[in-house]
Amino acid sequence: MRGFVLGGVSSGVGKTVAALAAIRALETAGCAVQPAKAGPDFIDPSHHAHVAGRPSRTLDLWLQGEAGLRRNYARGEGDICVVEGVMGLYDGDKSSTAAVAEALDLPVVLVVDASAGMESVAATALGFRTYAERVGRDIDVVGVIAQRAHGGRHARGVREALPDELTYFGRIPPRDDLEIPERHLGLHMGEESPIDEDALDAAAEGLRTERLVEAAREPTPADDASAPVDAAAPATARASRSSGTADDDRPRVALARDDAFRFVYPATVERLRERATVVPFEPTAGDPLPACDGVYLPGGYPERHAETLAGSPALSDIADAAADGTPVLGECGGLMALAESLTTVEGDTHEMAGVLPADVTMQERYQALDHVELRATRDAPTAAAGETCHGHEFHYSAAEVADDARFAFAVERGTGIDGDRDGLIEHRTLGTYCHLHPESGAFDAFLDGL
Repeated sequence: MRGFVLGGVSSGVGKTVAALAAIRALETAGCAVQPAKAGPDFIDPSHHAHVAGRPSRTLDLWLQGEAGLRRNYARGEGDICVVEGVMGLYDGDKSSTAAVAEALDLPVVLVVDASAGMESVAATALGFRTYAERVGRDIDVVGVIAQRAHGGRHARGVREALPDELTYFGRIPPRDDLEIPERHLGLHMGEESPIDEDALDAAAEGLRTERLVEAAREPTPADDASAPVDAAAPATARASRSSGTADDDRPRVALARDDAFRFVYPATVERLRERATVVPFEPTAGDPLPACDGVYLPGGYPERHAETLAGSPALSDIADAAADGTPVLGECGGLMALAESLTTVEGDTHEMAGVLPADVTMQERYQALDHVELRATRDAPTAAAGETCHGHEFHYSAAEVADDARFAFAVERGTGIDGDRDGLIEHRTLGTYCHLHPESGAFDAFLDGL
């Protein structure tokens, strides 16, 4: 599957809109498009999936390692992959857009805000191209999409200023209906506030689709596209690769999927389905907990549905299952739902499942945003004592925990629940602020314990 990376000159330059326009333009030209996102984000991929009609792949070197990133890319489906970058092209450490492009050996199409420039757009793009050599990055900036550029003289001025080594891939017009609404955790999800279809068609028409197709190329091949976890994953996870069982003997994993629990990587669902029967349920719709051998509560927006969750039979069912020893994994929003209580920014407090000894309160400002490294200080559902795992955190809540609370992880990088620790553990229930990717091996360890 050939592909290219859409890199921005900075955050807020309009990479998501450019990615959606490129997806629409390529599909209109008859291509089957596989979207992808550099970095650990859940929200931009939801917009990709809404437009492309297939899940967006997450490409993050910190979460997956280089081999795992290549494998995750290789599992995509389609003729051409559009990879939306994160922040500015060179911003971020091991998981910058430049690092992802270099790991896959994909060309970079630079998204530049052209609203107030013409020749300066060319100067900016040329600087981003030559900077790669200066910092020793083996990446190829091949051209420009002029974001928020008018037609006529404006677009012509940008195009004619570009040097021969940079291709003009078209423009996206400045339209208010091409902006995605924001809230405290970033943009609205794709299914909540999709971009107006007519506006997206207009943006797609401004792109030179044939040039994008010509620029796309095949990535560095994955060593083993079928392998489920990274070679550096814990031994327990690696050993489980060949532990498939007959369908009748497969464990059942209850997966919360609704407006309160939205943040799930497609690769995570794929990994769970490889080794278990996944049973989705919707706590905010009043679903009880289905019969299961394990429960996964992913991140999301439980604070927006706290009153409904408080009255959901699923939470009391989860509390009973946890007390009976059923493994339960809650990430961020899942941690909040497993806590004693959840207090909204308006000051309303609602009882949650009460499995974990913590009271969670929403804050006006975000409390953590980082890649995370955790070291297990005891055996836990996602890692054995002494093992480490990589993930990421982004949350606006803070947890006040009981004095006798037990933690499973020491935080080597990141913030965790109380700065130095993450992973509240009770019975066989684990709640973390850390989001994990299956390439970390954590979900294999969780499945091993069912």
